[in-house]
Amino acid sequence: MSYDLAVWEGERPADDRAAARAFNDLYDRYVDTEAEHAPTERIAAYVAALLERWCDVTEDIEDTSPWSTAPLIGEARGPLIYFPMRWSMAEEASTYAATLAHSMGLVCFDPQENQLRP
Repeated sequence: MSYDLAVWEGERPADDRAAARAFNDLYDRYVDTEAEHAPTERIAAYVAALLERWCDVTEDIEDTSPWSTAPLIGEARGPLIYFPMRWSMAEEASTYAATLAHSMGLVCFDPQENQLRP
C-alpha cells in the first residue's frame, strides 16, 4: 500500500475543490497520455531536494527511503510530479514533501483526501 502526493507549478488554487480540478486536468494532460513530457526545471529541482533528504529507491541499501518508485524523477511529467511513498513512512515523508513544495512556491495536493497541503 502506498500514499500518493501531487506537486505542481502554478498558482495555489483557491480551495480544495479547485485544487482537485487542477490536479485532474494536469493528470489528464501530462500523466494519462502516451506523449513524453520532460520535467520542468522547478519540478526537477524539487525532486533533487527530496532526494537530498532521502535517497532514491535504486540507491537504498539500508531500506530507509520512503519512495515507492524508482527513479523518483521518472514520476515527473512537465510541471507535475505525482508520486507514491511507502505507507509506513507516509506521515513523515509527506509532511516534509508538502513543506518543501510550499517553500519552493509549488502546489501540493493530497489526492486521497482531495485536499491541499499544507
